[in-house]
Amino acid sequence: MSGATILDPLGLRLSAEEKAFFRDTDPFGFILFARNLDSPDQIRALCGDLREAVGRAAPITIDQEGGRVQRLRAPDWTEWLPPLEHATRAGGNAAQAMYLRYRIIAHELQQLGIDSNCAPLVDVAQDSTHPFLKNRCYGTDAQSVADLGRAVADGLLDGGVLPVLKHIPGHGRAVADSHLELPHVDADPAELSRIDFAPFKALNDLPMGMTAHLVYTQIDPQPATISAKMMGLIRDQIGFDGLIMTDDISMKALSGDLGSLSAAARAAGCDVVLHCNGSLDEKRQVAEAAGPLDAAGQRRAAAAIATRKTPAEVDIPALRAKLDALLNG
Repeated sequence: MSGATILDPLGLRLSAEEKAFFRDTDPFGFILFARNLDSPDQIRALCGDLREAVGRAAPITIDQEGGRVQRLRAPDWTEWLPPLEHATRAGGNAAQAMYLRYRIIAHELQQLGIDSNCAPLVDVAQDSTHPFLKNRCYGTDAQSVADLGRAVADGLLDGGVLPVLKHIPGHGRAVADSHLELPHVDADPAELSRIDFAPFKALNDLPMGMTAHLVYTQIDPQPATISAKMMGLIRDQIGFDGLIMTDDISMKALSGDLGSLSAAARAAGCDVVLHCNGSLDEKRQVAEAAGPLDAAGQRRAAAAIATRKTPAEVDIPALRAKLDALLNG
């Protein structure tokens, strides 16, 4: 039975100690960062090492949104505009442009052995949205954000890459950077449901999602990631039955030791704990506290993996030309 974690390797290849650790803890999946990425051949070898360590085709994900948040960069991979700028420039063709963008991204990931991407991000931007998030958003109204989120997800899925819907149930009103501090959102629950939660409800059929580390003060004083009440809202009101992973459990928005936070997230209803950029000892703490996937998590994990497609052959230069015409025509 897989462990209820998604973990990252320390460098470009696995040490013997890491291989043994991943074999013993058997994380559900892995995530890669810039320090893990050098050349196409090296990345393919690392993905092979990770899957060999756990003895199965574990999902390997990455943050390849484009703009500031893209781990794969030129000259080997495409440099992208920030998503909000890309959507704005495409205007009435934004959905088609976003589909093409993420279909190309999916192709680049698939060539490396990476089969998941932490997108679409369907947080609805506000005037006050913190700069760490704002230009990563797709727009300022719930319907257009949902429509573009669907295009992103379709582009990834058609390219054989599992999308991760984030940040459930909505990070757009945060005026603080949750990497550094805990944001509080004081909006009325009815308004949150109408705007912030709406794109997630529209995309509640996607295979995987990632939590938001913030407090909705009128619903629960606990951060959503460790709030049973918010997890219940995600499952019941939003209707999301995909595999839910935490945002990085080591982010400064959450206070407490990694073991306690991992256990709290699992107790609240998160299926999987995501831990990034830590030492091997910290990964051990997280893996031990998170434990194995429970029965519901196993069901959701199997359902998520079952949505992986073998991508159809596609003419990438033709897609690039079409996208260029939409953005610059």
